Amino acid sequence: MENLLGVMDFVPDWGARTGLPAADGQLTDGQFAGPAGKHLVLVAHDNKKPDLLEWATHNRNVLSEHHIYATGSTGRLIQDQLQLPVRRFLSGPLGGDQQIGAYIAQGEIDLLVFFWDPLEQQPHDPDVKALLRIATLWNIAIASNRTTADMIITSPLFASGYRRTPPAFSPNL
Repeated sequence: MENLLGVMDFVPDWGARTGLPAADGQLTDGQFAGPAGKHLVLVAHDNKKPDLLEWATHNRNVLSEHHIYATGSTGRLIQDQLQLPVRRFLSGPLGGDQQIGAYIAQGEIDLLVFFWDPLEQQPHDPDVKALLRIATLWNIAIASNRTTADMIITSPLFASGYRRTPPAFSPNL
């Protein structure tokens, strides 16, 4: 449906992913040939990367059943250590946080595991806040520490076909 400016309104299809295979049958960015599980984003600030790697290694079997996305260096570390496919975005300060936010707004992401450093100011703090805002707005589960991440991925709801409830936006937006 077009709005008054002639621009197509976009509302995510909460039941399906939006990616399509390329004409030659090859996978395009963001697509996986692997499991049909949930779509998880793993992000960590520099001081928290060891914590995230330890958590991911401990939970490798669970993570292997799902699609993993991550920002630049975090994704490379996870891919190297876990030997699992990782869809890597740009580094957070270079726009990776915003790329993740776009995937969230398109209904592509189910869980954001973001081990951020509450004691260290980041040069891209506005991007971090925007990412957390958009994840909250679109009702995405967010884990900011190991305890929360453990509770989410061991929840019976996580292992089930549970689908989050789409937000009900005000007609004034």
